[in-house]
Amino acid sequence: MNSPLDTFVVYQLGPLAITRAIITTWGIMFVLVTGAYVLTRRLTLTPTKCQATLELIVATLDTQIAETSGADPAPYRSFIGTLFVFILVANWSSLLPGVEPPTAGLETDAALALLVFFSVIWFGVRSDGIGGYLKSFATPNPIMIPLNIMQSLTRVFSMFVRLFGNVMSGVFVIGIAASLAGLLVPIPLMALELLTGLVQAYIFAVLAMVFISSTLKDGMRPATGPDPKPSPDRKDT
Repeated sequence: MNSPLDTFVVYQLGPLAITRAIITTWGIMFVLVTGAYVLTRRLTLTPTKCQATLELIVATLDTQIAETSGADPAPYRSFIGTLFVFILVANWSSLLPGVEPPTAGLETDAALALLVFFSVIWFGVRSDGIGGYLKSFATPNPIMIPLNIMQSLTRVFSMFVRLFGNVMSGVFVIGIAASLAGLLVPIPLMALELLTGLVQAYIFAVLAMVFISSTLKDGMRPATGPDPKPSPDRKDT
């Protein structure tokens, strides 16, 4: 079996090398975009079974975001949901014959980690402004600035290493079992790979929301909304 550190170039597009992981990633993005369009182009007030399932998934995602961060889920739903679904499908693509999941490669996991890193900056600046975001590095006091900067880098790097290590190891185990014991024995391992892929996608998405919410201490809105104002016609008794 080839090393996961090897880069398989399918063809060269000028100075750009198009690798197998890039092609698989493009294929997954095409499937997800097409599927999202087909599933959401005919939404109705009386939901079908498919629409009800989608609404349940979105509601579950909103609940998870609210419980993780305490913030209104609306601004973060698209990014966290897309991150989760892409990683899940990418992890499960290893079960297709001849397909290596892009999340088992260094470049894809590094790109996902960078997305999280820049999303933390984006949501932090959008919530509290540039000044407020920079002040967050001086919490609880300015002497912590170097450590907070280092923490923001190392925690994203840990996400990259965790995702790469778990997915790559699963692919290797299934490949070795298939080569040594035939096609039937790896089936339980493939079922375990489904569960592992789901757990890894969930952990990555939750950690991304945790890191984002860590910069929103001054800008978070409660998920339940503000307390209603008393009616002007109401008289206290």
